[in-house]
Amino acid sequence: MASLRRLLLGSALAVLGLSGPGQARSEDLETVAPYKMLRSLQFVQDSVVLGDHSAGEMQRFMLETIDKRLRQADASTFESTDNVDAALIYAMSGGNPQTLEYLVARDVDGNFDNRVTDALRKYLAGKGTLIAKSLGELVTEYKDSKIGPYLALVAGNVTISTNPKGALKFYDWARLTAPGTIVEEAALRRSVAIAVETGDVAKASAYSNRYARRFLHSPYASQFADFFVRLVVERYEALKAEDVSAILGYMDKERAREIYLRIARAAAVRGKNQLAGLAAERAKGLSGTAEGADTLARLYGGLAEVPTSDILSAVDALASIPEKELSPADRALRAAAEAVAREILSEPAHQGPSPLPPSDTPAATAEAAVAQEQGEPLQFPGEAPPTEVVTRDVAPSGTKPDEVAMDPPLQDFVSSGRSKLREIDSLLQEEAQ
Repeated sequence: MASLRRLLLGSALAVLGLSGPGQARSEDLETVAPYKMLRSLQFVQDSVVLGDHSAGEMQRFMLETIDKRLRQADASTFESTDNVDAALIYAMSGGNPQTLEYLVARDVDGNFDNRVTDALRKYLAGKGTLIAKSLGELVTEYKDSKIGPYLALVAGNVTISTNPKGALKFYDWARLTAPGTIVEEAALRRSVAIAVETGDVAKASAYSNRYARRFLHSPYASQFADFFVRLVVERYEALKAEDVSAILGYMDKERAREIYLRIARAAAVRGKNQLAGLAAERAKGLSGTAEGADTLARLYGGLAEVPTSDILSAVDALASIPEKELSPADRALRAAAEAVAREILSEPAHQGPSPLPPSDTPAATAEAAVAQEQGEPLQFPGEAPPTEVVTRDVAPSGTKPDEVAMDPPLQDFVSSGRSKLREIDSLLQEEAQ
């Protein structure tokens, strides 16, 4: 890693026209054109999102150096469009917002486009929604310039809350005009978030594939993982098996196992037991000698088995997991699952005859559904035709449409079970905060 850092530093300095660290004297840097310094910053930032996390220190150095150079530059420096673009891109790349204010205040010759600087100043001040329309027009005007991809990214950021589909168009333009850069990484990551949020499975899957293929080693990839897990859990039935496999196929064994474990846990909490069981089994297959991975796969697989007819085995499996191998949150999750299992196993006190014949009671119907599902292999959508059991209960007169009649003991049981499931959801949300 040290040799990679030296190589990165040497490459950045070469862009500046300096042959080595020993020659990076302050008087040298004061004579370098801002646009050349910006190239070094872009090189470093692109290296970060492509996987060289050690370049973060160099990024901070370059931001500070460019800031100083811009503030000390003579007004004639900005007669060059390249240097004006460099100042604007610096402001949109994590630079000091006050430096842009300083440069605009000194721009008596009108080298900066006031429309662009005004929009950026409002954006950097947290007032981006005020200039969403005008910024969109500037993107069209400057689409073929050096600041075009950056303006498109900013336009997407200020549009996302009010017009997600419009933001996607800006992000698409940004990533297509700046491939392999930090701009593409940010645009792709945010595009995944929008597609997942709006339920556009096809786009979410396509964006996820591109991100996993290009930026899996970015320091921001953990955000992408959050979005992808949510996509799989929430849209499991609409996803194609080959799409999920392709995205996970870009990951090494450790990353893929972690994703499967997260899917298993989220699915178990949300009651998607088939998905939870499948993801847990896949995680087990990738565990190898990884410490704790098999334990978590057993835990989440056990949670998935609690609502099935093999509940006794599921409870035994959960109880067999050593306490010390679980985190406090996972111990609480297991305790909640065991509480639900105890309620399922306990017979409610009967308070009179069932309004339905024994063969048609909800409990019997549920047992029949479980029995029919038993023996079928767990599948991602597309791997095998799903089996669905549809039952219809006859509700007594006075019952609201779509409301199924239940006797009081069964109603109490269902309400209690739902309460426990809400407790599990709450535990997961607390851990995510």
